[in-house]
Amino acid sequence: MLSRDEMEAALRKLGAERYHNLHKFHKLLHGGKLNKGQVQAWALNRYYYQIIIPVKDTALMSNMRDPDLRRVWIQRVLDHDGSSAGEGGIERWLKLTDGLGLDRELVKSTDALLPGTRFAVDSYITYVKEHSVLEGMTSSLTELFAPSIHRERIAGMLENYDFIHDDIMVYFKQRLNEAPRDAEHVLELALTWPKSRAEQQGVIDSLIYKLDCLWAQQDALYNAYVDGHIPPGAFVPEDFDDRPRFN
Repeated sequence: MLSRDEMEAALRKLGAERYHNLHKFHKLLHGGKLNKGQVQAWALNRYYYQIIIPVKDTALMSNMRDPDLRRVWIQRVLDHDGSSAGEGGIERWLKLTDGLGLDRELVKSTDALLPGTRFAVDSYITYVKEHSVLEGMTSSLTELFAPSIHRERIAGMLENYDFIHDDIMVYFKQRLNEAPRDAEHVLELALTWPKSRAEQQGVIDSLIYKLDCLWAQQDALYNAYVDGHIPPGAFVPEDFDDRPRFN
């Protein structure tokens, strides 16, 4: 088996090499290189990922037999769904899409998603249903790397886009507090739960899967809204023909 330090180093190395902050779409988004329609397309598609997270977590909890573990994990559902209507991370994401001028009912319908977004995100639910509880939990280890991308997103988008204002970035500000708490909990499980090298590899593979899932979503966005290959039925920004072109 890998030592505790070796295991943690292996996980962090994956993030350094494969997290989607390295993707070219991400760099364009945070660097102020996109137009408003392209930012709208990102926010509309990313909404689907946000609403699937609590669905994924409740699917995962259905396989948990330890009530202490369920009591900890349910906080993730509450973080996204809120304790009552009008609260939580999903509502904060809708505040972002509202601020970008998107029709709320269109966003909530998910009718205008890219097929690549839908397939990548839906696979996340399938993954936690078909894998062990440990692998389902540790697929969320991408949260180890989330605070840095949230800080970059807040600073870059506020600085580079005149249509982005501080009050619509509340989702990311809240995740600066929530993500480190969640990541610390899951990292400890990843380092102490496995009792064999095979179980350790399962944890590593679960993180690779999740990193690939996030990367695939960025690929879909770049192909559609930068390269210009928007699939039938997907969201078409009003300023699509005026989008920046990149080699």
